[in-house]
Amino acid sequence: MKDIQIFLKYFQRDMNWEISDSNYQETKMSMLNNFMLLSTEVSEIAEEFRSIFNETSDLANEGNLCEDEAFDIAKEKYKVNIGKELSDCIAYLVKFANYFNIDLDESFYTKMDEIRYRKNRDN
Repeated sequence: MKDIQIFLKYFQRDMNWEISDSNYQETKMSMLNNFMLLSTEVSEIAEEFRSIFNETSDLANEGNLCEDEAFDIAKEKYKVNIGKELSDCIAYLVKFANYFNIDLDESFYTKMDEIRYRKNRDN
């Protein structure tokens, strides 16, 4: 993640896509706008999933394929699009991490350890 964080720090600066930091109101609006954009990208992943499920149904009904075969074909068809939408989400999440000077490598592994050892985790 360090490489991605460094890349995006400069990429977002070069594109003038950084979170505004001039004053509280501008920063607040910039953060909310970026959160809204992240939410939109997450919704676009859901749209891709819906397309996969619809494609699976169509292939299974029209192509005399079992659902598992149809699903494999549909997943492959939408794989690139899902990758793009996931990348958009990563870019926004990293933008927030960079704004707050969060080391995502450290934060991620710390959180995974916390989950691994907590008493009330799902089984």
